[in-house]
Amino acid sequence: MSIKLLIADDQAIVRSGLRLILEDQPDITVIAEAADGAEAVDLARRLRPDVCLVDIRMPRLDGIEVTRALAGPGVVNPLQVVIVTTFDLDEYVYGALRSGAVGFILKDAGPTLLIEAVRAASTGEALISPSITVRLLQHLAPVKPSKTATRPVKRLSEREIEVIKAIARGRTNQEIAAELFISLSTVKSHVASVQTKLGLRNRVEIAAWAWESQLIRSA
Repeated sequence: MSIKLLIADDQAIVRSGLRLILEDQPDITVIAEAADGAEAVDLARRLRPDVCLVDIRMPRLDGIEVTRALAGPGVVNPLQVVIVTTFDLDEYVYGALRSGAVGFILKDAGPTLLIEAVRAASTGEALISPSITVRLLQHLAPVKPSKTATRPVKRLSEREIEVIKAIARGRTNQEIAAELFISLSTVKSHVASVQTKLGLRNRVEIAAWAWESQLIRSA
């Protein structure tokens, strides 16, 4: 079944370029384009795309506001939002992730990563541009833990902790399976267990929890 995609960017030439790249894939269909944030929210709520590809800087509503409206806490039947932008400023990255985005991709990351991010989001997984992940790991340890990092945690197994660390480094399920010498289905089972124990919604929130709790610093 084809992945239904909405593209939101205030620059027509960028929308056209993204559409050209993504619709060249046999499993992706662009069902709508939006030129500003408010239009993106309206189209997404009416058309219910599988994935929304959203720019950060747009008129009326920016990408973080769009993400919060479509995928934020309290949203019934949230949509999968991937931020795609030329800006990788810290406040944008954390703002997007905290608002419910399941991916953050730089426009110069290349077509392959863009396509992978859309496919990952459609299945509930997430991708963050590797350059962003590395910088987050190196520089974004919080001064004080967030509510996510300090919430009560059910006991995690050693294997679950290994999976969390791998997710925080931006690894896909396939890469985690290869690194830990376990099956793909076992990885998926561990990820689901971690989400339940930590009360988190997706892989991006798992990664954020690892960074904020400084678990990754012991790797």
